Amino acid sequence: MPTNEELYSEADKLKDSGDLEAAAAKLNELLAQDPNYALAHSALAVIYTRLRQHDEAIQHALKTCELEPKDAFSFTALSVTYQRAGRIPEAEDAMARARMIQGGH
Repeated sequence: MPTNEELYSEADKLKDSGDLEAAAAKLNELLAQDPNYALAHSALAVIYTRLRQHDEAIQHALKTCELEPKDAFSFTALSVTYQRAGRIPEAEDAMARARMIQGGH
């Protein structure tokens, strides 16, 4: 069975080659193996955003924040995901959380 890192690397190569659907499938395969692999959720948020599958993107961005609650970048990425989905109030809330984490509050 391939490691999480091997699956992630395969997905990254697929994404770089422009095959977003295959990259998403590979990342979902990784998550079937390890549902708490935060980097895979983060990557899926980006891929699903690029595919304009905003609900799926938001769910993965939220999961990333759940798994990495003290990581300001995760909340910044969530904000961008919300922005691209046209959900501005949620984007502002996520950015405020990122700033709070960065400020140590």
